[in-house]
Amino acid sequence: MKRPAIQRREIRAHSDESGITILLVAAALVAIMAMAALSIDVVTLYLANAEAQRAADAAALAGARILSLSGTTGDPANATGLWSNACDLAEQVAKAVATQHTMGGATLTASQVTVTFADRNGKDCTASGPNLAFGVNPLAKVEVQRTDLPTFFARIWGRTGNSVSATATAEVFNPSDARDVSASNKQNAVQPRCVKPWLVPNHDPKHSANNFVNNDGSIKTPGINPNNGGVVGEQFTLQPDCNASVTTSCVLFPDSPPTAKTSPATLDYVPAAIQGPYTAVPANATGDDFQRAVGGCDEGAVYECGVNNAATADLTRNPASDTSTAVQDLTQSAPTYLGADLIDTTVFPFQIHAGAGSPLVANGVVANNSIVTSSNSIVTVPIYTGTLTSGSQVPVTVVGFLQVFIDSVDAAGNMSVHVLNVAGCGNPNGPAALGSSPVSIRLVANR
Repeated sequence: MKRPAIQRREIRAHSDESGITILLVAAALVAIMAMAALSIDVVTLYLANAEAQRAADAAALAGARILSLSGTTGDPANATGLWSNACDLAEQVAKAVATQHTMGGATLTASQVTVTFADRNGKDCTASGPNLAFGVNPLAKVEVQRTDLPTFFARIWGRTGNSVSATATAEVFNPSDARDVSASNKQNAVQPRCVKPWLVPNHDPKHSANNFVNNDGSIKTPGINPNNGGVVGEQFTLQPDCNASVTTSCVLFPDSPPTAKTSPATLDYVPAAIQGPYTAVPANATGDDFQRAVGGCDEGAVYECGVNNAATADLTRNPASDTSTAVQDLTQSAPTYLGADLIDTTVFPFQIHAGAGSPLVANGVVANNSIVTSSNSIVTVPIYTGTLTSGSQVPVTVVGFLQVFIDSVDAAGNMSVHVLNVAGCGNPNGPAALGSSPVSIRLVANR
């Protein structure tokens, strides 16, 4: 009888493969662990990159906001030589904001944050003299970088850390003179939100009633601090151009249309038509729609810069009493209130000190009299041209905006203000830049 060769061969085959499965499983586990470690590294790097980008974005916007409030765009040629002061403060604030963020599980340090300033033509804060353009739409660029980000899988090859970076650039957009830095010689408008419904004429009371802005949108008297001949920093009184004895409507004085007076420096204003809805309205400023618009945010009113007859003066109301009540509540400036914010224009950039009534003080963010960059006393006012008729609603053209700081208000609706910045419209032919300020802050590049 023959031997069972087939059976013996099968037995031999199984015997030769003994332990192969264990080796395969072990190899697979190594590959799976390596893939898991690699996945952890990839996720770590991805999250760190996202954290870096958020830090860079926030820091760039913070630095740009300082440039906006400092009024550098109101001095495009650096005639007063104060750009470097504003940029130094903007750099400090940008780094302070960036170092409040974490990256890869650790808080960023100032040495990991680089802040630079330039305009679209490469001019920076050190420039001075005529025909310069840093003050026209300056850019704040922030780079965040960490070179020691810990990883897991990369350690196998001796790498103990990886480098992750992110960059963001924010623009301070002022349409005044914007054609100077536009590659296509085009000019966008601005369309700020939450504008206070006080229309002021295009007359500067501190400069013999010259215009605030020219027909092409440029600033008539650029510069910082009126002592240096500029519009930014000058102080005057905004007063209603309405007969106080007629409370039901705005009966214009004989000097209509409203004018600017140089001694004392006053500028007449008339009420603008309001739309609603109204948000962020203080508790005591809800007497009527006009109070809501002044005390809070009139989101529905659109002030299209440079568009003929796109706004409306509403002379069917006298704004004096409503303005007084709403501004007192908005700024906490009434004697019985906690105390309004104060502005110091003897230094540059101008310093805003938080009053006891500031929401920042009330919420424990800052101490009373601390220097802050945000204040309810900073408001936007539209500049208009047009002929008015007492007691009627009249279309007018918005030719620019003033950003002012309200120092105080009296019972007649007269407000003492300081000019923080000016924006002119000209003849825009591009889409409007939206924002809460006439000098809008926007991210223009990041990666």
